[in-house]
Amino acid sequence: MTTASPSPSIGPSIAIIGAGPAGLFAAEILAARGCRVQVFDRMPSVGRKLLMAGRSGLNLTHSEPLDRFLKRYGNAQDWLEPAIRAFPPEALRQWAEGLGQPCFSGSSGRVFPKAMKASPLLRAWLERLAQQGVTIRTRHRFVSWEGSDPVFDTPDGRISVQADATLLTLGGASWSRLGSDGLWADLLPDDTAPFAPANCGFLPDWPADFAARHDGSVLHSVGLSFNEQHSRGDLTITARGLEGSALYALSAALRDAIRRDGRAVLTLDLRPTLSNDEVLKRLLAQRERESQTNRLRKALALDALSRELLKFATSKDATPLQLAHTLKALPLPLIGMDTLDRAISTAGGVRRDAMDARFMLTSRPGVFVAGEMLDWEAPTGGYLLQGCFSTAYAAANGVLGWLESRNSAIA
Repeated sequence: MTTASPSPSIGPSIAIIGAGPAGLFAAEILAARGCRVQVFDRMPSVGRKLLMAGRSGLNLTHSEPLDRFLKRYGNAQDWLEPAIRAFPPEALRQWAEGLGQPCFSGSSGRVFPKAMKASPLLRAWLERLAQQGVTIRTRHRFVSWEGSDPVFDTPDGRISVQADATLLTLGGASWSRLGSDGLWADLLPDDTAPFAPANCGFLPDWPADFAARHDGSVLHSVGLSFNEQHSRGDLTITARGLEGSALYALSAALRDAIRRDGRAVLTLDLRPTLSNDEVLKRLLAQRERESQTNRLRKALALDALSRELLKFATSKDATPLQLAHTLKALPLPLIGMDTLDRAISTAGGVRRDAMDARFMLTSRPGVFVAGEMLDWEAPTGGYLLQGCFSTAYAAANGVLGWLESRNSAIA
């Protein structure tokens, strides 16, 4: 095994492992402060998950008031809040616009680059990093430690890298084909919580052929409720189960209930814009001789998918009052989650109590962590990327503060 030493220069040398948004952003901050930065990634190219996210429109952050924004981080709000306040959504938007990518807020408050895709932003970003002197080394898999030095398997053999500080931004454990396989957790066994799917699909308890018959069908603009949490949006039926951003917003509570109780009962409101009384009035206005199917179709424009779900939850001779009640509060038992690798993001990873306020591992002085590899979760809508950028900002500044204090102690 060979040892790679940093080239002579005035500034401290930093090794960043992981070339996603958190790693690249930390590299930019540190290089701007005069550090010699090398970024390592196991994949042949960088930012693969970012590019995948941008295929349907790169949702950078969200424009809602910051106090409400912070609540989206749930149990992690207390320790993430200082990082997000230090680098808030407006700062992320300004950063993107500084790369020549003007942004706009959609009707839902989500913030996107006007180009929508991630590729123009990534190209401009990599050009900036190159101008700063940041070196990016791909096909370098982090496999172990040699003292305080990270060790990599590379196409040219195994090497260790000497650096004044190391920053890990290794991602979570979903979409492994894009680079986030979570295997790094084996190198930090005492510092990590087990991974769990977040923003994931769920497996309803419905007839075996139901998903196959309705694969690709969409329940449009339905209301969802679970344990006094509410969301609204489209739900997509897949051959595996049920997906959609409205469901992802409730995923943490649903996941925890299924793990604890073996199931969780999600409540659907098939017509959230109508009150119970309005639904009942429309049903009663239909002729008595109408079949239940025709009554639901004519009175409420329920499609075949919605009518079949309602059929599972009511008897064929249900009264209009019973139909109205069930249509507004249809129970849908969920008995499992989709696989971890298919989740949009993951919970678990480096625990809060394993690092200090600078995002440095207490078990490894000089090793810092940021991004999705930390044990936090948030819904889709810009909160995931914002969390990655903000923790990278905090960790990069933590590196600078630690180096300064160390040098002062030596002096």
